[in-house]
Amino acid sequence: MPALPFTAPALLAPMEGVTEPCFRELVLARNPPAALGGAFTEFVRVVSVPVPRRVLAAHLGPTRFPAPVGLQLMGSNIPAMAESARRAAEFGAPLVDLNFGCPAKGALRGCAGSALLDEPHKIEALVAACVRALAGFARVPLTAKIRAGTTDDSRLEEIARAVEQGGASLLTVHCRTRVEAYRDTADWERLRRAVAAVTIPVCGNGGVRVHADLARLRRDTGCAYVMVGRAALGDPWILSGERVTRTEAARFLAAYAERLRASSGSDRRCAGRIKQLLRYWTAGDLCGGEPARWLAL
Repeated sequence: MPALPFTAPALLAPMEGVTEPCFRELVLARNPPAALGGAFTEFVRVVSVPVPRRVLAAHLGPTRFPAPVGLQLMGSNIPAMAESARRAAEFGAPLVDLNFGCPAKGALRGCAGSALLDEPHKIEALVAACVRALAGFARVPLTAKIRAGTTDDSRLEEIARAVEQGGASLLTVHCRTRVEAYRDTADWERLRRAVAAVTIPVCGNGGVRVHADLARLRRDTGCAYVMVGRAALGDPWILSGERVTRTEAARFLAAYAERLRASSGSDRRCAGRIKQLLRYWTAGDLCGGEPARWLAL
């Protein structure tokens, strides 16, 4: 089983419409590898054919950092997923992650993401096929991200063991169920259960609000790693714990806007992404420490 390439226990979560290179690389550049151990692309959807190499290249981006960026795939077609994983490794992805947690309606209609949580045998088969596809790349591990379940968490251990039995090197558990989506409450007891169910390392995701929560989650649950999602949208420095000035926070937003405009050429798209970020923004105390929701209206 390939070793995990992370440089620290804290990881930036894959987030659709967010962790494209424009945002991800700004966060990686501002958090040293001793604080931010790795990041992931937003999911790459795999339907009936393997993902073209140019699409994989666009998601990985041109810049490489000391902390690795894993390429996340989401789909249910086993041959297409396996070949896409092989192509990602061939292109230079340091690890490949499989998405079994997306609760979006589009994923459910395509029998992908969290739609597979009720069929652990299919999860195991997908993981195993992608592990075999990566066999020729000795340093590229296969990881997988799940939710605690669909409508409840009664099959959490079964799902976790399916990922391990498929040969994954790491299991990430988003501690909410599919129906709980992104509610504020997060049950870390589910993370403890997942850790007890498998022998591979577990990464806990959900309920991190401030820098101190990174260590607290690992201490209280036994997780080897912790993944940060929405909290990093509000404060891209949450991984390192650095408290930045208003000027530095504003510079991040300006740099993000500039990159978005350069990559898309669309002021409308740029404005939409900035508004999305400002719904959560707290860095630099630009709005008295509260998310800048009024700016996103």
